Formats: sequence, C-alpha cells, structure tokens
Amino acid sequence: MIEAATASSNASNSERAMIADRLLDAAGISVDRLPMLPVVFDRMARLMADAMRQKSPSPSYISVSYVENNRIGDVLDEFESNALVAVLYSPEWDARVLVGFDRDFIFTLVDVLFGADGTEPPIDEERPFSNIETRIARTMFELAAKSLAESFAPIAETTLKIERIESRMDFAVVGRRNNPAVVARLLQQAIGRGGEVFVVMPHSTLNPLRQRLSQVLSGEMSGRDKQWTQHFHNEIQRTEVKLEAILEEREMSLGDLSDLQVGQVIELQATARSPVTLACNEQPVFTCQLGQLDGSYTLQIDELIHEEEKDLFDDLRNR
Repeated sequence: MIEAATASSNASNSERAMIADRLLDAAGISVDRLPMLPVVFDRMARLMADAMRQKSPSPSYISVSYVENNRIGDVLDEFESNALVAVLYSPEWDARVLVGFDRDFIFTLVDVLFGADGTEPPIDEERPFSNIETRIARTMFELAAKSLAESFAPIAETTLKIERIESRMDFAVVGRRNNPAVVARLLQQAIGRGGEVFVVMPHSTLNPLRQRLSQVLSGEMSGRDKQWTQHFHNEIQRTEVKLEAILEEREMSLGDLSDLQVGQVIELQATARSPVTLACNEQPVFTCQLGQLDGSYTLQIDELIHEEEKDLFDDLRNR
C-alpha cells in the first residue's frame, strides 16, 4: 500500500510538472513586452566593455546582437565543445542563469590582455581550453556576473555568484533542456577580431520580475552616461579643426579657368566691409567682419549661420 501511494504521488507530481511546463509554454515571455530587458543587457555590455578597457591596452567593444526566446537545450547544443559556461546563482531570486563565452571570445580575450595588436594570426584549432585560458575566462566570468547584477539593480536587488564553470554543455544545468529561456547574445570586437557572449535566463527566473521589466524606469531609456559624456566632451575640446575664411566666391566656366595666366589679377567685388564666411570642413559656420590688428588680418564673429546648431555649441561651451 505504501509503495502504491508513493508511486501515485510521484505520478501526480510528474503530471503537475508537465502541466506547469505546458502553461509556461503557452504563456511564454514576450521580449517585446519587456522593454527593460534589452536595456539591462545593453547596460551589461557597456559595463563589461568599460572594465575590459581598463585591463588592456587595446580597446574592446561589446554590443548586444539580439535578445530572443529559445530552448535551453538548443542554445547549449549550438555551443557544445566550443565554449565555456558559468553557472551563476542568485540567492535573492533563488535561481540560476548561464553566462557563456565562445571559443573566439576567449582566444581574443587572452590576446588582448597579453598586449596583442592584431598582427598575429588568430588561433584556429579545435582543442581543449588550457588552464591559463580557463583561469582568464573565470576572471571575466566574475566581471560579467558583476555587470549583470549591476544592470538588474534598478529593477530588483541582485547578487550573482559563480557556482561552477563547465566546458561540457551537458553539465550546465539550470533547468530542463526543453524549458524556454530568454537568450541574449553580445558581440565583442577587439584588435580586428571578435567573439560572442551569451546569457541564458530561464522563463521561470524572469517570471517574478515580469511586472518591473515591463515598466520603463524613468531615465533608463534616454539617460546619458555622465562619465562617457564627460569623456566625449573632453575629447571634442581637444580635437583640432581647420578653418577657412571665405571673402568671396564666384562661378567660372572651365574655359575661363583654363585661360588664367600666372600673374593675372582677379578683381573681387567684395570690400573691407563685406561679411566673411568662416567655414569648417567646407561647411559654413559663422559670418564675420574683416579687421586688422598689429599687421595681421582678424575676424570678428557676428553670428552663427545655422541657428539649429546653437544648442550644440552652447552645450560644448558650458560643460
């Protein structure tokens, strides 16, 4: 009787699990209805790229390729024998997520951190990852976990810890292989090469955060990165530009141009009081008045030619 009751209980639990899976499949998680989810992964990519720039002499760029729904097993099968995967655990969510680096990402990462400039040929061979490559990847996994946790911070309190790192996808278990998940793919570019980072978050992990992910937080979609804005401003201020002062322009035919002789004088209609156009990169910027000071010609700026650019100049001047 006890064995029969136990068998009946196990069957009942299995049926409940199957029903739950079917309901989850039917409901699903539409990425389009969670506008904050791409924002989270965009922030993660930016944080990872910033951290990598601090660790290597060559600049690295990471951007989000796309965010989509997929089966956990399908993603892992795609990267079998071609990636390292870290299983991350969040005590606040009581759930696990996957972060993986493909072979090209790891090899590029090693080259960048050791000072390669891209002139060396990339590694192109199927072999197990070395201990050094695995240890470097672990350091990057810790950075990726921190970046992902910080990216989720405005939505929910999050900490992510590395439970283990796997090279065999069969052991990278965060749920049933046929369970649906949100998969984000991030592309890395450095020294003329690239690689891929992928993040797998089961739907069951994101379900409690659905409501918050569906609401656009104030300033998240359009807010500027203050540190990057200041850096951008500083670089613009140091940029050298070539200016041209144009007193007069006239049209000439090709025949007139071919008839010009050395020493010939071309009379101008402009006078000393004619406005002078100050141009940069063949684009007129200011109108000026011609003057003279200590034996040199001078220009006094009168007005900005394109008023719609005034806000840009004011912004650069006042920061």
